[in-house]
Amino acid sequence: MTDLKQPYYFDNNATTKIDERVLNAMLPFFNQYYGNASSTTHVQGITARHAVEEARLKIARLINVEENEILFTSGATEAINIALKGVWENYSMYGKHIITVKTEHKAVLDTCLYLEKHGAEITYLNVDAEGLINVDELKNVMRDTTILVAIMHANNETGVIQPLEEISEIVHQHKCILFSDATQSVGKLMIDVNELGVDLLCLSGHKLYGPKGVGALYVRRKNPRVQLAEFIHGGGHEKQIRSGTLNVPGIVALGKACELVQQELWDNNTHVSKLRAYLEHQLLEIDGLRINGSTKYRLYNTSNICFPKKSVAELIGKWSSLFSISSGAACASGSKEVSHVLKAMQLNDEDANSSLRFSFSKYNTLDEVKEAVSLILTAFK
Repeated sequence: MTDLKQPYYFDNNATTKIDERVLNAMLPFFNQYYGNASSTTHVQGITARHAVEEARLKIARLINVEENEILFTSGATEAINIALKGVWENYSMYGKHIITVKTEHKAVLDTCLYLEKHGAEITYLNVDAEGLINVDELKNVMRDTTILVAIMHANNETGVIQPLEEISEIVHQHKCILFSDATQSVGKLMIDVNELGVDLLCLSGHKLYGPKGVGALYVRRKNPRVQLAEFIHGGGHEKQIRSGTLNVPGIVALGKACELVQQELWDNNTHVSKLRAYLEHQLLEIDGLRINGSTKYRLYNTSNICFPKKSVAELIGKWSSLFSISSGAACASGSKEVSHVLKAMQLNDEDANSSLRFSFSKYNTLDEVKEAVSLILTAFK
């Protein structure tokens, strides 16, 4: 069978290619160091347990927290469910009001819909045309019965970054818990949980050059101490919140991935920023083209572009053989609905359906971007 040339991959907010060093770190834990991390009565189990705790420490260092504040999950979606449902179950006796944002990932929005069915009162904050919340609106909707505010750090479709430091001051003045979905920002930005002021934060391995199927949830243990209800019962693993045999190879890989992105963050930032800058500078020759979302408060790898008078299906179909892109969230890529993120930013249906997301990684090259730009410009001549 003849190998076909793979399209250039510009959909890294959906998932990243695993780093070879991460892959090499995890492989021995499938067939060489294969012990169960809970079986600490023998060498194989102790070896696995040590590897898990070493990974926990690496993740903690990346976001500047204590290792005992890191809880392993199967990914960000599970971490979000654990956080939101765990707060609801433990704190709803004090109030039933939760605040989130209309542009959150579906993992947050769908979990909020579930909690509404169980008595939660949800307020959905608006965003402006740049995708940013108005902190004054947040102040105005806070109640004495508000127990949780869930606001993502960086948006997966637009890359827009919310002002978490300012948000956290408001939230903590009301003695509420602040959760942030940092799936897109961890590994791209320097994250210090204490500077951001969040109490719960999630991340996912496959967004930062690790494997799919592993993630983590940060749970603050002091000032204030956050206590979550048990989510998965059966054995008391992970502080009795998330029971089940630990995915040791995945956890080792996540730890290695976090270690590497911390070491290489600035080099990756510099390289990837140049790719996006070139793309946008060249494409702005197209009459009517515009960037969706804030160009000031944005991840350096993400560009959500509205191509005038063109449909997403037409554009992706035209370019799919050369490069891979998407119209937004991977979890909604098969949906015919207009992006809820772009709609919340006041784009009309036509413009939302003419918008594509480019998201770059350290593995992309300037030559790849130049080739893509050339094809796009040709299509608009």
